[in-house]
Amino acid sequence: MRYSVVFILAFILGCQPKYDVPQTIELHLNWQFRKAGDSIWNSATVPGNVFSDLMKNGLIEDPFIGDNEQKVQWVSEEDWEYRTTFLADEETLQKKNVELNFEGLDTYASVFLNDSLILKTNNAFREFKVNVKPLLKSENELRILFESTSKYEEKEKQKLPYDLPEGERIFTRKAQFQYGWDWGPKLNTSGIWRPIELIAWDDFKFQNLFINQLKLSEKEAALSINLNDNGQINPELQFDVFVNDSLFIEFKNPNALMPTQIPITIQNPKLWWPHNLGEPYLYAIKVVVKDDERILDSISTPYGIRDIELVTEKDSIGESFYFKVNGKPVYAKGTNYIPQNSFQNKVTATDYENLLNDVVEANMNMLRVWGGGIYENDIFYDLCDEKGILVWQDFMFACAMYPGDDAFLENVKQEAIDNVKRLRNHASMALWCGNNENSEGWYRWGWQNGRSEREKEEIWNNYLKVFDSILPLSVAQLTDTDYWESSPKYGRGNPKHKTEGDAHDWWVWHDGYAFEHLDKNVPRFMSEFGFQSLPNYETIRYINQSDSIEIFSKGFKNHQKHLRGFELIRDYMERDFPMPKDATDYVYISQLLQAYGIAKGIEAHRRARPHNMGTLYWQLNDCWPSVSWSSIDFLGNWKALHYKAKRSFENRLVSTKVENDTLQVWIVNDDLKALKENLKIKAIDFLGKVLQSYNLSVNVASASSNLVFKLPLKGLEKNLNEMAVITEFQNLKRVHWLVSPKNLYFKTSPIRKHISQNKDGFSIELSSKTLQKDVFLFTDTKGRFSDNFFDMLPNTIYTIMFETSESFKDLHIKSFNNFIR
Repeated sequence: MRYSVVFILAFILGCQPKYDVPQTIELHLNWQFRKAGDSIWNSATVPGNVFSDLMKNGLIEDPFIGDNEQKVQWVSEEDWEYRTTFLADEETLQKKNVELNFEGLDTYASVFLNDSLILKTNNAFREFKVNVKPLLKSENELRILFESTSKYEEKEKQKLPYDLPEGERIFTRKAQFQYGWDWGPKLNTSGIWRPIELIAWDDFKFQNLFINQLKLSEKEAALSINLNDNGQINPELQFDVFVNDSLFIEFKNPNALMPTQIPITIQNPKLWWPHNLGEPYLYAIKVVVKDDERILDSISTPYGIRDIELVTEKDSIGESFYFKVNGKPVYAKGTNYIPQNSFQNKVTATDYENLLNDVVEANMNMLRVWGGGIYENDIFYDLCDEKGILVWQDFMFACAMYPGDDAFLENVKQEAIDNVKRLRNHASMALWCGNNENSEGWYRWGWQNGRSEREKEEIWNNYLKVFDSILPLSVAQLTDTDYWESSPKYGRGNPKHKTEGDAHDWWVWHDGYAFEHLDKNVPRFMSEFGFQSLPNYETIRYINQSDSIEIFSKGFKNHQKHLRGFELIRDYMERDFPMPKDATDYVYISQLLQAYGIAKGIEAHRRARPHNMGTLYWQLNDCWPSVSWSSIDFLGNWKALHYKAKRSFENRLVSTKVENDTLQVWIVNDDLKALKENLKIKAIDFLGKVLQSYNLSVNVASASSNLVFKLPLKGLEKNLNEMAVITEFQNLKRVHWLVSPKNLYFKTSPIRKHISQNKDGFSIELSSKTLQKDVFLFTDTKGRFSDNFFDMLPNTIYTIMFETSESFKDLHIKSFNNFIR
């Protein structure tokens, strides 16, 4: 019996394929670092950066606290050295091919393997691969010297007979925001910011995989699976393609002189959609390469079948700007995304998951990855694919003019190739954009002042070399995603900014225009507009390292990077809101102010559909704890804006505006199907007395905005500052205010509360005898309220869930009613 079992087992094992796949070893252990020239080495974390390593070793204080940022500026001016040792076993040494893959070195690095210089880098956004087989031994030392960016920038600056806007950062290809921005600190990092891998193989290794969609219809999707770009591949090799874990096709390349392109056709394809319009369905596609029965390598990717097109067509008023997905015009709802931390190694998979869940929960379907940050980690795009979030991807150029020498242009070209290749299979990729505000800056910000015609011509021609040649050609050659030269197309000083392309409207904030400006100046696509507020209490305490709420401390003031930021917040607050008397109230009102203005803009844009087909406010998140334009603060707390944006981004929105003493009621429908529903409208006083009521049956076309009702405001028995209009549509009730918040005349009444525990945290029941505006719940317990900054109708019970794993210590409530006369 024993022999039979052994025989059967041997037979089964003998039938299994043999494996000779590449070996991959991540070199992330045993790293040390030191300031160049020092004798003492300290432990280092890889991936990471020098600031994080200095903090971990207790050599600098946390730059995010107080004004510590000012104390660590010396770090960026020094050179830093990293080293590790690693072993290579005999199997690895015998492989025909061995390479080191550096996924991200920041930035001017000299790499030594066993004391031999193998690489010099000058671009944090590029991946570098080096053949190290001749140098590899059983015991190895890898050493990397990072030099200060300033010495290279000064050298490049001296080559030019003129100064380029904006400063030295333009000469270095790394995250531009690290040099300081009006929402972020000056923390210019260096180090190994992405993994280093040792990869060894014999006969074959996949370098990359590109799935090119050739044809799409309801009945079939014709795809071409392109392997290793244009490299020659042994015609004897067989490629097995699996779709959703089932073998789909066995393929051999008939001609080794041609690139390997495997055609497949998927019948009755399930399409990928933005989450608010359908399912973001992803196929699992895998390719296995074999030499007879010997498996050499495999590569796989999720893949969404969809068609995304940027539509820019001339019309009677200018030129359209909108996205079509699978042939359907899609209204883009979302925000601008910046790096989640000045130190990228601090951003975890959980951080990505939580933030992108917050995006979906707030009914957003698009993020613009801003051009002064980074090309994000793979996990960001993977999650956008899974969650159905469209990505507008800037190339990493922002608010500057850049040099145009041959070495710089070649560096940019390779950067574009690396990143377009890496991201091109993602279903979420909707657009590649050349830069953020470079063109607007050149034409509007005074950058041409005092320059000769020859100088201006040279600078602009260098701009065109990058943004009108290298980048669009790279995109066109490597992917089918559309390219847009610069965001915005026209600066706000050009009247065309409202009728063509995308727009950045900063008349509000920078120029002090009232929020009502957004009602009357609606562009074709708003890709930036915003307003600042203070962060939540937890974040203020973190900055100050104090339990009290201090907003006038030296340390806290260092976290406001806009020169007029506090002044502008106060000016707008005095215009539309009552002025609070203490710091905790000031934080609360600042967030209401931000939400009031941006929600006004969002809804004005959405009402203007199809003239306007997108609204992306500035900004989603923070890279450090700060006073900023974000709707989610650095510690992940939703500000009032994120809650208000969630309501204003609903697929089916009831929105109002007052014009000529008449309340206009609009229904915006982003769904792909028409609606026939009842709309209830009531005018009430603040104690709930019904002044007028209406019950309408409304027909709303798919993908449309409709003015469905007009309510004359003259002759109502109450003053407008003592009443509100309530709409109920598909079980969603909304309160619409008829005057500026500052002019409301509320009745004061306590909010009753009842708290009970459940398996996920706590249930909070609230009610009041009078209408309550912007009810804010807060606690020192870590958790998330299901809703906040909401309005409460009189004599109505509201149930809010507080999700937490901790005991509920306390519950505090603020209401806007308490700030009125």
